[in-house]
Amino acid sequence: MRIRSLGVIDDAVVELSPGFTAVTGETGAGKTMVVTSLGLLLGGRADAGLVRGGARAAVIEGRLLVPEEAPAAVRAAEAGAELDGDALLITRTISAEGRSRAHLGGRSVPVGLLGELADELVAVHGQTDQQGLLRPARQRQALDRYAGEAVSEQLAEYRTGYRRLRAVAAELAELTTRARERAQEADLLRFGLDEIAAVQPQPGEDTELAAEAERLGHAEALASAASTAHSALAGSPEDLEAPDAAALVAGAHRVLKTVRAHDPLLAGVADRVGEVGILLSDIAGELAGYADGLDADPRRLAAVEERRAALAHLTRKYGEDISAVLDWAEQAAVRLSELDGDDDRIAELAAEHEALRNRLAEAAQALSDQRSEAAQRFAEAVTAELAELAMPHARVSIALRHTDDPEGLEVNGRRVAFGPTGVDEVELLLAPHPGAQPRPIGKGASGGELSRVMLAVEVVFAGSDPVPTYLFDEVDAGVGGKAAVEVGRRLARLAKSAQVVVVTHLPQVAAFADRHLVVHKTDDGSVTRSGVRAMEGEDRIRELSRMLAGQEDSELARAHAEELLRTARGTG
Repeated sequence: MRIRSLGVIDDAVVELSPGFTAVTGETGAGKTMVVTSLGLLLGGRADAGLVRGGARAAVIEGRLLVPEEAPAAVRAAEAGAELDGDALLITRTISAEGRSRAHLGGRSVPVGLLGELADELVAVHGQTDQQGLLRPARQRQALDRYAGEAVSEQLAEYRTGYRRLRAVAAELAELTTRARERAQEADLLRFGLDEIAAVQPQPGEDTELAAEAERLGHAEALASAASTAHSALAGSPEDLEAPDAAALVAGAHRVLKTVRAHDPLLAGVADRVGEVGILLSDIAGELAGYADGLDADPRRLAAVEERRAALAHLTRKYGEDISAVLDWAEQAAVRLSELDGDDDRIAELAAEHEALRNRLAEAAQALSDQRSEAAQRFAEAVTAELAELAMPHARVSIALRHTDDPEGLEVNGRRVAFGPTGVDEVELLLAPHPGAQPRPIGKGASGGELSRVMLAVEVVFAGSDPVPTYLFDEVDAGVGGKAAVEVGRRLARLAKSAQVVVVTHLPQVAAFADRHLVVHKTDDGSVTRSGVRAMEGEDRIRELSRMLAGQEDSELARAHAEELLRTARGTG
């Protein structure tokens, strides 16, 4: 990694080799910034407070070796990142204003993608992670991770059933709580449909009745006008001498016919006059028929007006015209069918809900059984690791507890609370010495014991679900003496199958490292490029002496440091 303008680090390069790398230095020298840098490269939360004072931005660049076929490499390639052989380049930039950017293989990517890769590449553990292990949810996650496919497959099946149960329960609750509103809506729809059915309106009927009412209301005027027009066209029986249009046109036509042979132009006019005569005759006939057929019955007018009033009552309530009223009735019938079907739907959902609860109870029981079996193996493995970490009499156990809930799932004859991860409450217990009652690790372990439990848990994980790199930030806090030597030895063994980076203040731990890096400040209080140096030979002995006695040139401390190195080389 190259780290620039992060905390006390001005510009430094940190090369982490395979095997076990120990990072040491004076308090405040910036050791933890190494851990912070790696955390940021792997999607950690950005904080403007990490940017070195006076700098515009902090930049962390990392080069990770990732086999091309590894899931992390495949996921990176899917995001458009390019690998340089087996090397994946990551850059994280944090501005002084708190803005954060990430680049993966030369491609700008969301920071969340780095977090996805982190799960497969690095396991980071620090003091905050130890506190996280105290939370029951983290302990359950740890157990599930250890159990592997046996639990993950069962948990996936349980979660599928849980999601479906939640969806059915929500729909059932909505239908049930809205029963009164649905009943009121159905009553209103039925009332409206009954009103419309009683009138039985026909499409376009309102328009036709409006025209008929207009005609009936003016029947006398219409009849008089038709009779007068008929007399003007065809003559009046009461005044045979009065001229009429039909007779006049007929006379004109007869005169023109006598001379039409002498001029084609006049012949055409004669034909047109003949056509006018025929048209006048037809119109006169229609007027006579209209006048004879005109209904002036006031009873019919009353019936029409009554019918129009009934239709108007519907249009005031259900639509602007009869067509709209009929459309409303069609839609209301469909909606009423849906509402009437809700009772059937409620019955179906209730039956499905009960069946889902039964199946979910079976899945929860199976999941709990798998966790119980894994819990015993996990506890035995961690207990065995603690024996090698100078806690030979400590016993670790895992308790699976259930909370009673009258509305919960029935498991082993009890109604117990359940959630998206099952019915189990997982708690890691520690009995530090014979005769001690197992207690939650947060209450039953000292700081040093908690550190060793954490390391033991990670070593157990390494055997079942390993990652390429483990990073421990002062996981040996509160540990000293023989226990510290055993912690160093265990870290060295873990490093045989993975890369292990440890930030430590204990020489007993640092002595077991394959590579020893020291972070030191310059006179101006910053860490520069040359501020992270690999300690070898005499330099390493001097650093271990400083860590042991605070004096690099102490003969007693040097002898102790050399002894530590011999111990590590002989049995690490």
